[in-house]
Amino acid sequence: MRKTMFILVTLALILTACIPGQSPADVQSQINTAVAQTIEARQQVEDSVAQTVAAQQPLSTPTAEFTETPTETAPVFPTFTPIIPTVTPLPTNPPSSSGGTSYQPNYACYILNNKPKNNTEFNKNAKFDIKWTIVNTGTKTWPSGVDIKYFSGTQLTNTNRAEISKEMKTNDTYVINLDAVAPGKKGIYTMTWALDDQICYAYLTIIVK
Repeated sequence: MRKTMFILVTLALILTACIPGQSPADVQSQINTAVAQTIEARQQVEDSVAQTVAAQQPLSTPTAEFTETPTETAPVFPTFTPIIPTVTPLPTNPPSSSGGTSYQPNYACYILNNKPKNNTEFNKNAKFDIKWTIVNTGTKTWPSGVDIKYFSGTQLTNTNRAEISKEMKTNDTYVINLDAVAPGKKGIYTMTWALDDQICYAYLTIIVK
């Protein structure tokens, strides 16, 4: 830049020397004007160059700062499997020697209610007969003298015991006859009897009206 100003000032001196009739003050004023114009022009050139360079530079795009957001993890609880005990039911009847499940106990019986039928209606204090048929359904023979006795409920009979007066083989039957009286009050009444060792039961339900 200094070299350029030196050249311009030199040219201004030469030009003013060639112009006759000018005073030294006029010459100095012209020199100052030329120098000022030169500096202004140089400044404009520098500004233009700076603007061009700035336009050519790529605009820097601010990069967004990524902040990792912590994700909340749900708590994991252990699962419990309930322990259910397995119960193996006992067989109803012991297996037979042939490998099946059919079994006939040694001592068993069945009592058939012949009369009166259950839920028969009677008047208050009415007299009636009870007839039960006892069947030996076991494998063993009963000796003579096995008893059937009053067990529970309303006692309708005038006795609490009856005897089977014969030997009872398998499938043999015996009929028991008992005298009974209906209660003196309205209602439903049930009486139960049982064979010795309670291997089977007989029961009767009546309605007093």
